[in-house]
Amino acid sequence: MQMKKLINFATEAITAGLAFAFVLLLLFKPEAFEGRPTVEFVEAPAPKRDTASNTIVSFANAVETAAPAVVNIFTRKVVQQRTNPLFDDPFFRRFFGDRIPTPQKQLENSLGSGVIVNKQGFILTNNHVIKGADEIEVALHDGRSAAALIVGADPESDLAILKIELSDVPFIIFGQSEALRVGDVVLAIGNPFGVGKTVTSGIVSATGRSQLGLSTFENFIQTDAAINPGNSGGALINSVGQLVGINTAIFSRSGGSQGIGFAIPVSLAKGVMKQIIEHGHARRGWLGVEVQDLSSGLAESFGLGDASGALIAGIQPGGPAAESGLQPGDIITHVNGEAIRGSRSLMDAITNNTPGTVLELDIFRQGQTLKTETVIGERPQPRQQQ
Repeated sequence: MQMKKLINFATEAITAGLAFAFVLLLLFKPEAFEGRPTVEFVEAPAPKRDTASNTIVSFANAVETAAPAVVNIFTRKVVQQRTNPLFDDPFFRRFFGDRIPTPQKQLENSLGSGVIVNKQGFILTNNHVIKGADEIEVALHDGRSAAALIVGADPESDLAILKIELSDVPFIIFGQSEALRVGDVVLAIGNPFGVGKTVTSGIVSATGRSQLGLSTFENFIQTDAAINPGNSGGALINSVGQLVGINTAIFSRSGGSQGIGFAIPVSLAKGVMKQIIEHGHARRGWLGVEVQDLSSGLAESFGLGDASGALIAGIQPGGPAAESGLQPGDIITHVNGEAIRGSRSLMDAITNNTPGTVLELDIFRQGQTLKTETVIGERPQPRQQQ
């Protein structure tokens, strides 16, 4: 009898406890009875603050490392003003004689930026910064200044090399532009609008930008770090102060920064610089052909399955292509096993090799795929416009 009472008491206590728990759950967790999922978060720990600077993130160390190697470039150019064309007419000269005004000379000043790349005082900058200059002066971070000589220039990549004769010059460390990823932090250092050395920050917006019409050989890093007039030739650095690009241009409708700037990768700049210093100019491979992109219609008319490849429209007499037996109408589909996507792709595949290199070409001719070898020559130097 006593046992039966204990069992009944325990049952009633358990039932009361379950009922109480049900009420509490209904009051404080109503979603458990409405079929709604429980939202869960994976949260990162709070960032650690630098107690010395009281900041979460700072790129001051990167700037301190790179900024001394970034210089201001001031150029001067004597420009002769044009007179009225009528004064060139013999009729006017006959009647006005010595009273015809002589052309006046005017001094034009412009500014840009550059980067000292080694202790010998070589400076990397843009060709358009120093093009046509009669005098070039370089101002260093430490207050010193010096006249600069033009070692060489490459209009096709918009790069130029200067040299100054100063001792103990600061120089920058080269980074790996090939390792850049979209989203990486970058900093632009230069002299925008002549206000003085300025640092702006942003990220890598894109890599491998081309066909922008800025230069012949384009492989730009796109960034939203503010780049303005005067920044040209300055440094684009990574978060540890290493050079990854040379600031070159902005895309703007107003002339000011709109978050679309372009820099030449340091991998390209390094190769051009080395060739200019060693040979006086950039040496690039040359095939001696005129090519055009394939449209789907052209590809179908030639019996080619897709529109990849580059169509040879003309051949330079006596050039490497002519000596290799290439013909107008041939379609180059591969160079050394690498697929050619169009005329730009072919030009890059040829010019990225030094003159004298033997290349294997896959060509499509009259419905057949052929292989041939060619020894590329040296691309003719463009005429430097003043």
